[in-house]
Amino acid sequence: MPSDDTAIVLFSGGQDSATCLAWALNRYAHVETLGFAYGQRHAIELECRETLRRAMISARPDWQDRLGEDHTLDLSVLGQISDTALTREAAIEMNENGLPSTFVPGRNLLFLSFAATLAVRRNARHIVTGVCETDYSGYPDCRDDTIKALQVALNLGMETRLVLHTPLMWLDKAETWRLAERIGGSALVKLINRESHSCYLGDRTHLHEWGYGCGACPACDLRAKGWSSYVST
Repeated sequence: MPSDDTAIVLFSGGQDSATCLAWALNRYAHVETLGFAYGQRHAIELECRETLRRAMISARPDWQDRLGEDHTLDLSVLGQISDTALTREAAIEMNENGLPSTFVPGRNLLFLSFAATLAVRRNARHIVTGVCETDYSGYPDCRDDTIKALQVALNLGMETRLVLHTPLMWLDKAETWRLAERIGGSALVKLINRESHSCYLGDRTHLHEWGYGCGACPACDLRAKGWSSYVST
């Protein structure tokens, strides 16, 4: 039977996944992280992951014995077959179907399916992901219904009892910052602000009050507005 004290966190290196990692470390005795290289334009986020992991241990030494192995899977085939603004040099805009051009079809479904396979191998019951319906940018694979349906399908198809956790599902970005503060205080907020990466264009040269980014893409806009709301309350 999978261990009820072990979790796999889908960890991209962004604000949401960093907050989810802290959330998991606060709850489970053993936590492993999983990232994906899928040909994303903002692949610099992958370089932020180890810095974030080390910084979290420095901020919370009591988490050191809980943080386990990091895994990175090559899903470059997804980038090869996806014609989106996250995997191609294309404009970030709304498509005719009503979805933003940054939507990568099947991305979260694939990520969670691979996470489930890894969880079985690593004897982990819990899978934690930072998808969010409040700030989900119109992505249908971030919806609560999608995650619940996928949990059922994975457990039926793999004959197991995995649990998909979405601690940010009903939070906006300001509330996500507040969650980080409740877990690790101002030190964790500062860490995530400076070391995580959200910018779709992979810009780590411009430092803003809310962190690094181009300041113009939808991810930067969402993060900036969330930070502004967080610090004003």
